[in-house]
Amino acid sequence: MAVVRAGAAELGFAEVAPAWRLRSQQFPSKVGGRPAWLGEAGLPGPAELACSLCGRPLAFVLQLYAPLPGRADAFHRGLFLFCCRAPPCCAGLRVFRNQLPRKNDFYSHEPPSEDPPPETGESVRLQLQSGAQLCRVCGCLGPKTCSRCRQAHYCSKDHQAVDWRCGHKQACRQAGNVDNTIPDHNFLFPEFEIVIETEDEITPEVSEKEDEPEIIGSMGEAPAEELESMAKHESREDKIFQEFKNKIALEPEQILRYGRGLAPIWISGENVPQEEDIPDCPCGAKRIFEFQVMPQLLNYLKADRLGKSVDWGVLAVYTCAESCSRATGYTEEFVWKQDVTDTP
Repeated sequence: MAVVRAGAAELGFAEVAPAWRLRSQQFPSKVGGRPAWLGEAGLPGPAELACSLCGRPLAFVLQLYAPLPGRADAFHRGLFLFCCRAPPCCAGLRVFRNQLPRKNDFYSHEPPSEDPPPETGESVRLQLQSGAQLCRVCGCLGPKTCSRCRQAHYCSKDHQAVDWRCGHKQACRQAGNVDNTIPDHNFLFPEFEIVIETEDEITPEVSEKEDEPEIIGSMGEAPAEELESMAKHESREDKIFQEFKNKIALEPEQILRYGRGLAPIWISGENVPQEEDIPDCPCGAKRIFEFQVMPQLLNYLKADRLGKSVDWGVLAVYTCAESCSRATGYTEEFVWKQDVTDTP
């Protein structure tokens, strides 16, 4: 069985970084842009990366590089989170895990260089070493091809239509120019590096409130029901929400909290999963909490729209306790969404 050890959480912060640091060869943790796939074989296909509610292609939210010390088969390990950003849905979520041994078909045995590579002027990488073609819009597996030029690849008809409107209609007629004319499709989230720091174990002091309510003003005695209501003003929900705010007060810019085997912190007492709500891994092992995405990330995604948009209070990701190994491919894990509307 996997050993779960207690410890301080690791906090993630979004920072602007040069593009080369966010490529697959650097094993990045990052937000937005196109996925920097870890293993280049067995990528999740369009059906796996479609919203289970509306069927539209999901957008890449973030990836976390999370190797497991002492596990030769998880020397490299990444978690990839996707969400639906198509209104009026904006609700679907899926998360995938991929892991590789140190000796593999895609990366050097040695650590990546900390120096920037020579500037080659290369275009957006839309073909992997494995030969897999990626969608021009989202950077996910693109098995569909433009019937005219046979060079542009897409994950879906939706993204083919988006690219057509954004300029492929003209570029399609220019042989050899397709990969060098990637427009802004307004589908990807803004891109940032995730920088990890260990949480300071010092928590802010919180003054204790008196249990008795403050009664202002009226003549005579208030009804017993009103007094009882006032006495219960600081409800369980209020306390949970206050504890959440106190926990993040020292580092309010944190966009995620990582702690494999620890417990998530919830923004509300409502819609908290029970053990039976977390499905076991197909291998038969239990799933345990690994990391959570904080509401602060929404400020960086700039996903606000008039009407329905991407939103959450907490996203908690649960992964196989054994981190079961597959020869190739990406394993789907489980994500639990606690909405902002669950807060008091």
